[in-house]
Formats: sequence, C-alpha cells, structure tokens
Amino acid sequence: MGQEDVEQEDAGPQDVAHEQGRGRTLAELSEEALLDEIFPLLAGGPEVVVGPGDDTAVLATPSGSVIATTDAMVRGRDWRDDWSSGHDVGAKVVAQNLADVAAMGGRPTGLLITLVADVATPVAWVLDLARGVGEAARAAGCTVLGGDLSSAQPGTLVVSVTALGSLDGRSPVLRSGAHPGDVIAVAGTLGLAAAGWRLLERGRAEADPEAVALQRRPSPPLAQGRIAAEGGATAMLDLSDGLLRDAARVARASAVCLHLDSAALAADIARLEPSMGPALARECVLAGGEEHSLLATFPPDRVLPAGWRAVGVVGDGAGVTLDGHPERARGWDHFAPATD
Repeated sequence: MGQEDVEQEDAGPQDVAHEQGRGRTLAELSEEALLDEIFPLLAGGPEVVVGPGDDTAVLATPSGSVIATTDAMVRGRDWRDDWSSGHDVGAKVVAQNLADVAAMGGRPTGLLITLVADVATPVAWVLDLARGVGEAARAAGCTVLGGDLSSAQPGTLVVSVTALGSLDGRSPVLRSGAHPGDVIAVAGTLGLAAAGWRLLERGRAEADPEAVALQRRPSPPLAQGRIAAEGGATAMLDLSDGLLRDAARVARASAVCLHLDSAALAADIARLEPSMGPALARECVLAGGEEHSLLATFPPDRVLPAGWRAVGVVGDGAGVTLDGHPERARGWDHFAPATD
C-alpha cells in the first residue's frame, strides 16, 4: 500500500468513495481497473487460503461443513436511490445474508459479491457499495472472497451476495425441529423496518428516524443464532418476510401450530403507534418484512438465553394463531405488489 492509499484510508468513507469515483462511470473503466479499486475496500481474514483474483476463492473449513446461502437486491424493487446510498445497499445486502447464516446457528466466514450494472452507473456509487459491504463484513468478522461483475441494460442495477458459514462442529438448527410444548421466542426488534419503509414512501422519515435507519441498514442479532443453537433451540429462522409468514414456515416444516400471544407483542406495537397509528403499527409488527431478527423455538424446560423473549408456544395442529385465532400467513412477497 502506497502513501497515497494510506492518506485516503484516513479520510471519511463517503469522502474517499466520492473522490475516487468523481465524474466517472463504469463505461470508462475496464473490469480489471474497477476491481483494483474495489478490492482494497473489502475484508480479508485468516480463514482465506486464496482470496479475490483467482478462478475461485479457497476457504479453510475446520469443522468440515459449510453453510451457503444467497440473496439479491434490485434497484427499484428492494431499494430506491432517493432513499438509500450505495453504502446503505452494501450494508443491507450483507445483513440479510448473514442473518440467514445466523438462523442456522452458524458463524459467517465468507462472502461472494455479484454486481450487475448499467455502464452509466457512477463509479463513486460502486465504491460506496463496496465500502458498505466491506465495513459490514468486517463488523461481522467475515471475509469478502470475491465475486463477479456484469454489464446490463440501461437502468439496471442488481447486487447479489452468496454467504458462506461454519457450524463449528454443531448440527444446524432447522425450521423442522419445533415440537408441541416448545416456547416460541424472538431475538431483535419487530416491525421497525416495515415502519421505516412506509415512512420513506410517504416522505415522513423525520417521524421515526430509528425505524428509517433500520430499513436502510438492518442490524440483525447475528451472535444470537449461535447462542440459540448452544442454548438448545429446536427450530430457527430469519424474520425476513414478516412474523406471521415466517412463523407459518416453521409451522409447516415442523407440522405443528405456532400460537402467538398478543400481550408479548404489545410493547412492539406501542413503540410504533406514534408514527403509524394503532392499526398500521400492529400490521407492521405482525407482517412487516426486512427486520432480520431471529425467531426460534426452545424446549419448555430450558431457560431462554439472554437476548431472547417469549412470544408464544408451539402446539398440535397447523398454521399460526394469535390469541387462539387463526391468522393468515401474510407478509413480504417478492412477486406480489407492496401494500399497506
């Protein structure tokens, strides 16, 4: 690393990305030249045998097993440029992938990043994206291994991440392990990201800055996945599409009914009422997506780990109920129009 690079690294993240990419678009750089600017912004780590730059990355796996998941974000569908910066998008796409690793009880070890972009995309935006990815990966103790770049039709911008993880010798916590009598518990917040999305859409971001910030950059309780696995969790998943929809996935996989308790959700609803009103606050908590908190079930004789709170019990039957009344499995759906 040269002296000039050291001086740039001392500058603020947004300033560096802006200065490096000022006035340029992807059409002006070769793929190699762009990668030369991106790689220094990404994370390395001790488990990387071969990093970005070869035909594949090589990652050491002491436990002998690898978790793998992938997720993508599409401009205009998963974010809007007037709401989110490249840094926001990078942080968010990492968070949503690492939440899936945590939901298996795993520890994230590596990320592969794919960018599909219109050649008119500003280089500054791409470097801002890379900085967001790199910072989120480092915060999670995870390594960026490499990825792919591709050009696209005008207006197209897609970011995809494949995340790898290790179970460190443990068995994975699946959606299919819940049993009648188990306690249903949540780690993290409920409804804030959905409220943030609605406030941004309505131009009312100032009504709840915390919810808006969580929509732009989710903050999953990543360490709680491993803690839940070590604490005896029988089933677990990432709350990406809404409490009701994701709870229904556990119910279906485990062939049980998940009985939720509205009293356990009252504080979450009350938190959102000042900006959302009672009805919409309730709907955000029950069906709001992109929260990336964790839902798990635990045997009734286990003390819930610190950071987890009970929200119901598992019973015989099928589906999801709230205070004993069946609830439709509603929430975020990629192929359905967004509605309030």
